[in-house]
Amino acid sequence: MSSIDPITLGVIQAGLQQVCDEMDLTFSRSAFSPVIAEADDRSDGIYDAETGELIAQGELGLPVFVGTMQFSTMTLIDFIKQGKALPPEEGDVYIVNDPYLGGTHLMDVRFAMPFYYKGELFSWLSNTGHWPDIGGAVPGGFSANATAVEQEGLRLPPVKLVKRGEMDPEIYAIICSNIRIADQRIGDIRAQIAALKVGARQLTVLLDRYGADTVKSTIGEWRGRAAQQMRAKIARIPDGTYKGEAWVDSDGVIDEPLRIAVSIEKKDGDLYFDFSESSPPCRGPMNSVIATTRSSVYLAMKHIFPEVPINAGTFEPLHILDPVGTFLYAEYPRPVSGCAAEVSQRIAEAVFAALVDPIPDIVTAAPAGSSGNFALGGFDPEKNRPFVMYQISGGGYGGNADHDGLTNGCSTIGISKTQPIEVLEQYYPVLFHEYGLREGSGGAGRQRGGFGVNYTVELRRGEAQASFVMDHGRVGPQGALGGKDGRPNTVTVYRNGEAYTPLHLSKDQDIPIAPGDIISVGTPGGGGFGDPHDRDVDLVLRDVKRAYYTAEQAQELFGVVLTADLNAVDGPATATLRGR
Repeated sequence: MSSIDPITLGVIQAGLQQVCDEMDLTFSRSAFSPVIAEADDRSDGIYDAETGELIAQGELGLPVFVGTMQFSTMTLIDFIKQGKALPPEEGDVYIVNDPYLGGTHLMDVRFAMPFYYKGELFSWLSNTGHWPDIGGAVPGGFSANATAVEQEGLRLPPVKLVKRGEMDPEIYAIICSNIRIADQRIGDIRAQIAALKVGARQLTVLLDRYGADTVKSTIGEWRGRAAQQMRAKIARIPDGTYKGEAWVDSDGVIDEPLRIAVSIEKKDGDLYFDFSESSPPCRGPMNSVIATTRSSVYLAMKHIFPEVPINAGTFEPLHILDPVGTFLYAEYPRPVSGCAAEVSQRIAEAVFAALVDPIPDIVTAAPAGSSGNFALGGFDPEKNRPFVMYQISGGGYGGNADHDGLTNGCSTIGISKTQPIEVLEQYYPVLFHEYGLREGSGGAGRQRGGFGVNYTVELRRGEAQASFVMDHGRVGPQGALGGKDGRPNTVTVYRNGEAYTPLHLSKDQDIPIAPGDIISVGTPGGGGFGDPHDRDVDLVLRDVKRAYYTAEQAQELFGVVLTADLNAVDGPATATLRGR
């Protein structure tokens, strides 16, 4: 039984969360790159001083970073103990982006600051930001056909970028010498450091108010409660073994799909995840490092049980067998640029597919499950400088037992979607001709999937190269319990008026783009939930009136025949609906 009264317990926990939220806001508001400042592709958290385990993370951060930042901090602590990294001092900030050391892909750059309170190390503050370029073969870092990690960019082990409050000019020079548009990175670096300093200041205020011992006791209590709550949720799943699978279109090098196969066993109140039947390591960049694989399971379970508070205790009932010998356990020098952005979402999709049968009232059909990574890098003659535009995009969520899927939702792994097109047009020499809902893309079902988006963007001046690392181009997000799959992702590049479709459908790199050339993308819709012929006919009529589906699609997908004029959107039902 906790000796801390419930009110103090709740206030301190909320205070720790607030520290992380303020770090998130500081990072976004201070960052230079639109992918951080506008799309919020970043996260901040507090980690245990001795173990590196998660204490609290900002609600505005990417869920996929929950696990990876914990594993990265653990690795940093281990490096320090082994003498592979310099010991911490007040004012230090470490930088690391090595995927094999608790990371994701090279573009996700992690900073870690030792936080001292009254001269003693109390915790670590850490954050991750997606840098728009980290060097490598293609602008933006998303090499669609890399066969070694060195082709993907600069790889940094844990090193001190800031020493006793002063940035190390030699480390900074090494970074700038290996990345594009290096002069612009200082804005993101200083924003990342500023976020950590804000966290240190606010955490000091919290400790001054309640005392270090009380805060430490609260952290321990909340960890135990999170584990208890997760087990209470897991109790809704009957004992047994459940299987699911999902597919990655290809690895970008060999045009064959990669299988993610998961077996989930519920026993003794915990869940055990086995991915050993998945495809072997691949040649291209769709391998996943183990930190990302584990984090993908964590985020999938948080999607299913969002009410559970998030800290290291949340993950205690989740046991993941290391899938050695598969592409979900990448080892050096396997390329990994697609692991966090794409493979992680297929892992979550496989977990959803496995658990939808035992808990159909909770689990959804598959979401779009692609970050839609599109990079355009080149030279802008009007501004007389190079540029790298990195864009992510939303898609449809899967239908569920209660309602239709969300349209243009963020990717499964986070809160990020496309930056405002007005911002992109201001920063880069591009013009968007379309950005709108992709009608008909949601999978049919009793509750249909949400819709993806269509966008077309033109290069206005200069020259550039386009690269894509997307997924769900071969098969759309899977429906559940009789629901139909959502429509797959599409990519078409129009050069000199001629249409070009990548061999790997949603993956390609170094496509030369000239002024007037257009890139057209359609993002996936979510899977449908339940038999489409069980859908309420009034909802089918509503969707047709809104032009979500055509009358022909209503008949083909839902078995509904419309026999009257469809005029007023959302108006009274004037059409006659005949039987199915």
